[in-house]
Amino acid sequence: MKKKWLAALSLILTVILVIAGCGSNADKAKEKKESKSEKTEANSGASEASYTELSKLKKKYDIVIVGAGGAGMTAALEAKEKGMNPVIFEKMPVAGGNTSKASSGMNASETKFQKEQGIKDSNDLFYEETLAGGHGTNDKAMLRYFVDHSASAIDWLDSKGIRLNNITITGGMNEKRTHRPEDGSAVGQYLVDGLLKNVKEEQIPIFVNANVVDILEKDGQADGVKVRFNDTTEKTVNSSAVVVTTGGFGASKEMIEKARPDLKNYVTTNQEGSTGDGIKMIEKLGGTTVDMDQIQVHPTVQQDKSYLIGEAVRGEGAILVDKDGKRFVNEMDTRDNVTAAINKLGDKSAYLIFNAGVKDRVKAIKQYEEMGVVKKADSIEALAKEINMSGDTLEATVDTWNQAVKDKKDTAFNRTTGMDHDLSKAPFYAIKIGPGIHYTMGGVKINTNTEVLNKDGKPIPGLFAAGEVTGGLHGENRIGGNSVAEIIIFGREAGVKSAEFVEKN
Repeated sequence: MKKKWLAALSLILTVILVIAGCGSNADKAKEKKESKSEKTEANSGASEASYTELSKLKKKYDIVIVGAGGAGMTAALEAKEKGMNPVIFEKMPVAGGNTSKASSGMNASETKFQKEQGIKDSNDLFYEETLAGGHGTNDKAMLRYFVDHSASAIDWLDSKGIRLNNITITGGMNEKRTHRPEDGSAVGQYLVDGLLKNVKEEQIPIFVNANVVDILEKDGQADGVKVRFNDTTEKTVNSSAVVVTTGGFGASKEMIEKARPDLKNYVTTNQEGSTGDGIKMIEKLGGTTVDMDQIQVHPTVQQDKSYLIGEAVRGEGAILVDKDGKRFVNEMDTRDNVTAAINKLGDKSAYLIFNAGVKDRVKAIKQYEEMGVVKKADSIEALAKEINMSGDTLEATVDTWNQAVKDKKDTAFNRTTGMDHDLSKAPFYAIKIGPGIHYTMGGVKINTNTEVLNKDGKPIPGLFAAGEVTGGLHGENRIGGNSVAEIIIFGREAGVKSAEFVEKN
């Protein structure tokens, strides 16, 4: 009986083990299937992140958009929303253009985020401060439209999942109106990623390595473009309207030297695609330009990498010192004035000095560290040694500055903004900087409808432009944070007005 019982028990255990084994295999199979699914989803995501294949190119679209920076993608989204079938051509291998390099933020007034944070601002104040920054030479109609539509541009971005609710201040401004991503990171790549995501969700075709070499014209109206793909295959693509958003000419040594011979030896922060192509093509069609000699030199550019150190670093509390460790300027003055002050120094270079608090508030600094351009130390004296400077002098400068922050009064240079935090929290940091070509204020002349104007001041039918390819808005000097605002505000208008033109014609 005992033997029979043991045999039965053995049989039961065997069955249990088999079932367990099957369960284990089933779990492994499930895990394998899930792993494969995850891999497939990852590959699918990577595939979705790619650009439109050349084989999907059509012969005609409602609207051709030349340039896939912030203005171009914004225009495409608005045109699509109006029921149009737009296409974007970008000559570089990736979308983004100079937008991807923007770091400080996007200026806007009377925004919902300012109101939420108790920041009192007005469109009129934004207008007056920008006009003063441009020395009164700004196109006043363009500027009025710009400031009055800045808050709605912030709302529009928010509706697209691009949230800019972290607010700081830039030089030449007296109110906090520079909107950044929530975590304080650089605005450019965040903006590009967000716009690109929306472009793909809306199934707007976007071709890269697609160099538009000519804008076509028929009966005095823009009629499409000639595009050279991968520097070999050239195709004609017709459209009822063309929107040019190719950026400025900050990377064209030839155009820079022609407009401003005195700047020919300056480094440039511009991406290599900013060569003025759109300006040249529009001029061939009879378009005219304005302010071509107004080229902005940014004061804080890391010279070895030709990389801009964003204004938000100063806006969040950094100071500038000369090679001896002394302050020499109101760091939050307009870019032209800060540049002039640096150029008066013997070696035309200076150091940005900041601390852990500034780094915490400006996420772009992490990127500067990864590039290897930031010096770090646990004390001001040690930092001074790192950059071959007098420790006593730099310590005295920082102590004086910290007292000024405490007193809310900078008796040395009358700085009034970017003084919310002192520089007492270790560790401490330094970046050596000097001036570099950053932005071309000049470009093709447009009206507030973003229509390209000819020499008689009349619109060229079917031809629109937005962003740095245009001129007039900034006058003789651009305020930091206004270029990102410009590409969104006028990019939206170009999309809407080009769609209206197509509907009527």
